[in-house]
Amino acid sequence: MPFDVDLFVIGAGSGGVRAARVAAGRGAKVAVAEEFRVGGTCVIRGCVPKKLLVYASRFVDEFADAEGFGWTVGPARFDWPALKNAKEREISRLSAIYRANLEKAGAELIEKRAEVADAHTIRLPGGVLLTARHILIATGARPAAPLAIPGVEHAIASNEIFDLGAFPARLLVVGGGYIAVEFASLFARLGAEVTQVMRAGNVLRGFDEDMRAGMRDELQRAGVTLRFGCLPTRIDKRGARLRVTLADGATVDADQVLIAAGRKPNTAKLGLEAAGVVLDADGAVVVDALSTSAVPSIHAIGDVTNRVALTPVAIREGHALADRLFGGGSGEVDHRDVAHAVFATPEIGAVGLTEAEAVERFPVVDIYKTDFRPMKATLSGRRERAIMKLVVDATTDRVVGAHILSREAAETIQVLAIAVKMGATKADVDATMAVHPTAAEELVTMRTRAARIERAKA
Repeated sequence: MPFDVDLFVIGAGSGGVRAARVAAGRGAKVAVAEEFRVGGTCVIRGCVPKKLLVYASRFVDEFADAEGFGWTVGPARFDWPALKNAKEREISRLSAIYRANLEKAGAELIEKRAEVADAHTIRLPGGVLLTARHILIATGARPAAPLAIPGVEHAIASNEIFDLGAFPARLLVVGGGYIAVEFASLFARLGAEVTQVMRAGNVLRGFDEDMRAGMRDELQRAGVTLRFGCLPTRIDKRGARLRVTLADGATVDADQVLIAAGRKPNTAKLGLEAAGVVLDADGAVVVDALSTSAVPSIHAIGDVTNRVALTPVAIREGHALADRLFGGGSGEVDHRDVAHAVFATPEIGAVGLTEAEAVERFPVVDIYKTDFRPMKATLSGRRERAIMKLVVDATTDRVVGAHILSREAAETIQVLAIAVKMGATKADVDATMAVHPTAAEELVTMRTRAARIERAKA
């Protein structure tokens, strides 16, 4: 039977927009539904606005460092409303570009909530039904449900942190993951008194242990008070301030409490299960290697699948799916060795296996590591450290993991990820001539093995 559209996309984030544009470019009739703002989490309340705030937070270091390089800098004053307004202008500009690109591609934008009625039918507000040959779920993720404690309604999530009316002079951050670490780092540099509490014994579970330790030390150097193994048990509002009681009985007074305890796939009330789509325990759409659900006509990409929750991955998945459905492509996406970063100050850049993961996988692992004071800090007097680490499969000499804690680590790891993806060996890295003087040259001049680890035989 004829369908109203060939592809109906629910969610106009980076992945959904890419899929829609590619499909339309292949001649498909495409509609995209978005109930909030075009651009999705990354553009509106994620990667982009967060990075803008990170940039703003680093000027305090630049002002402090300037004196060591002969500059005299007058008193500096930070203006939160000015930054917030500038951020809003930029994300509005980017959202307009996303909207324009959909229009240029010939895709129809429907600025309403859409739900799945069945394998080929979409329900819009007012009972309007549209049929589609294929349906794509690209609704991303949302902040995880907050702690079930008294007074939690007084706390905010990462969605709200960007648009606070007043700058929080005292901020309590709950969580130890990358979102919590990034906001703790940047608000401390913007001038807030930051306390970060978490259930774990250190920040950034899942990252390499040396990076975790290094980031912990840098957060403390930035003035963040870290409390491990300790979560809030209640939040009481005291006028304009909040008093937070912790599990050990201590209390912390704050202007805002940010709960950054992870994100969950955004699948609630979309009608997916009734249509036959299988969701996992976290609510993620279960898909095969080609991003298709248990229902052959319903597909999903990006954070809503809970595979690799990164914007470039969602974009690649959306492109590949559209190519497969309408252009004869294979639809395959390789999720191995995806580089990622933590945009604190300094940053963490990582690709491939951690030391612990490599030891589990290979009989013998070689570790190369360097820990040094960056050149810029020698004149500024800053105590900041840089840590770089290569994880090598000793049997093949292949570099299977790279981890960097330093300024601009994300920029460096992007290039190094190419080598790791191509299967470069430690000998290949050693044969690369260094660019001097740079911090990144340490990656190709590490000759002394820090450790050789043999997996214990059963």
